[in-house]
Amino acid sequence: MSITYGCYGIIPARYDSSRFPGKPLADICGKPMFWHVWNRASKCPEMDKVVLATDSELIMEAAEKHGVPAVMTASTHTSGTDRVLEAAQKLGLPGDSVVVNIQGDEPCLAPEMLSELVSPFSDGSVRVTTLASPISAQEALSPDRVKVALAKDSRALYFSRAPIPYSHDDDGNYLLHIGLYGFRMEALEAFAGMAVSPLEKRERLEQLRLLENGIPIHVTITAHSCHGVDRPEDLDTAIKILEREKI
Repeated sequence: MSITYGCYGIIPARYDSSRFPGKPLADICGKPMFWHVWNRASKCPEMDKVVLATDSELIMEAAEKHGVPAVMTASTHTSGTDRVLEAAQKLGLPGDSVVVNIQGDEPCLAPEMLSELVSPFSDGSVRVTTLASPISAQEALSPDRVKVALAKDSRALYFSRAPIPYSHDDDGNYLLHIGLYGFRMEALEAFAGMAVSPLEKRERLEQLRLLENGIPIHVTITAHSCHGVDRPEDLDTAIKILEREKI
C-alpha cells in the first residue's frame, strides 16, 4: 500500500475508571498495560509515531520510566476521542494526517489490525474508518456487543446494541464493531465540534454522531480478534495470550 499521509496512533489512558481504577497501570508480565498497547501498536509499519495521552501524573511518570512518549491532557474530557484530539493538537498534526484512536485496554492488539484500519485512507475521500468482525447470532444478542450494518461499498449504515440487521431465521450474519477508529485530522476536529446527537444519546454510541451529521464511516472486516481488559478478572486472559506469544 502506498502511504501518502502521516499516520499517528494516540492511546487515551485515563486513570479513573468505575470498573477498574488505575487500569492503564495494571501489571501484565512485568510491564504496565499501556506499555503493551504502545509496543504492539508501534509494530504497525504504517504508524509514524504512537503516543500515550493521559490525565494522570502517575501514568505520565510510568510512561517516562518505560520509554513511552506521552502527552498530558485535561481531566475534564468526557470521551477518549476528545482526549485524542487534544493530544493531536498538542502534537501539531497537519490537517491531512490520519489520527488513530487506539484503545488503551487492548494489550493483545494485533498490529495488522491497525494496518487494516488505515488502508482505506489511500482513497483521499475517506474521512473516518473502523473495523468489524463476524460474530454468531447468539453473541449478537448481548447489548455489550455493538453491531454494525454495512452498505455494499463498506460504509456503515448503522451501529446498534440491538442485533442488526433483524433476522427471521435466527442464522443471520452479524458484524461486531471493534472500537478502533482512524480519522483525518479535519474529521476529528469536526466530530469534536458537533453536539451530542439523538441516536448517539439513545444508543450510547458516540460514532452515531458522525452518521447523523452526514460523515461516512468506512468499515474494514478483520479476521483478528480483540481481547480487551474491562475488569481485573480479564487480566488472566491477556497474560495467558502474551505468555503464549512469548512477549
